[in-house]
Formats: sequence, structure tokens, C-alpha cells
Amino acid sequence: MEIRASFLFTALLFAGTALASADSASEPTVYDMLTKYGLPAGLLPDSVTSYTLSGDGAFEVYLEKPCYVQFDYLVYYDKKISGKLSVGSITGLKGIQVKRLLFWFDVDEIRVDLPPSGSIYFQVGIINKELDAAQFQTVPTCRDKALALCGGPARKIAQPAAVDDDLPMLLTE
Repeated sequence: MEIRASFLFTALLFAGTALASADSASEPTVYDMLTKYGLPAGLLPDSVTSYTLSGDGAFEVYLEKPCYVQFDYLVYYDKKISGKLSVGSITGLKGIQVKRLLFWFDVDEIRVDLPPSGSIYFQVGIINKELDAAQFQTVPTCRDKALALCGGPARKIAQPAAVDDDLPMLLTE
């Protein structure tokens, strides 16, 4: 009887674990949700750890840490991003900023044309900026500020410029 109870307990434990794994595997990612709402998946970086989405479209996205992504402009992502998701747009956006010249500005709204036109629009204060949506199709890699500003890994900064054999060397005495 004891062996049967032990077997039953093990079988139930295994079945529960399998069901939990199946549920988490079938749960859509935040990138899936963006595309479901007609938005490109690359609006958010690859460092998303979790998200919540309520029935009215209110959402919160959590990143591993604040980071930067270089698109046509340098974009800052806070550790928590929130807003309201609806078909073709995100409104009430908090946690994303864009650098223009020397200043950082909050991105308040993101929207696309329906049906898609290949453009995406960013509302920054009273300014509405149209960009090519193609740059947001793939999920970008999140970087810390130093790497984002130079456009690549630190080894690119440290590499000496290559000397071209066809160019004459400037010699000084």
C-alpha cells in the first residue's frame, strides 16, 4: 500500500510539473503581444524579464536594468515601462526617453497606421516624429550607456585604426 501511495504521489507531482511547464510555455511573450496589437516587436529591448497586461490594455513591462538602444536616435529604457496598449498604439507611455541633440525627452505615445504603411509615429511632447518601422522589426539588444553611445562593444573603441598599405606613411624627423 505504501509503494502505491508513493507512486501515486510521484505521478501527481510529475503531472503537475508538466502542466505548469506547458502553461508557461504557451503564455505569449511581450513581443508576441506587441505584434498581436499591430505593433513591431522591436519596440522593446531583449532584456524584458516580465510583463503584465490587464483587460483594459494597461500594461507594465520590467527589464533586467535600465538600458539604451541606438535606433535613428538613442533611446533610453527605464527598468519599468508602463502605458496603455490598444490596436496600433501605445498611449500614456512612461519609462522610455529619446535623446535629441543634448536633451532627453519622454516618449508619450507610439502608433502605427492601420493598415500598416511602413511608418511608425512617436509623440514626444507636442512633436510627432515619423520613422521607418523597419528598424523596429527585430528585437534590439539592450546596452549600458557607454556601449550605446559608441555604437558597439568596448573592443571597437580600443582597436587601433588599420593602416592601409596603399597610403603613404607620414614620417617626421
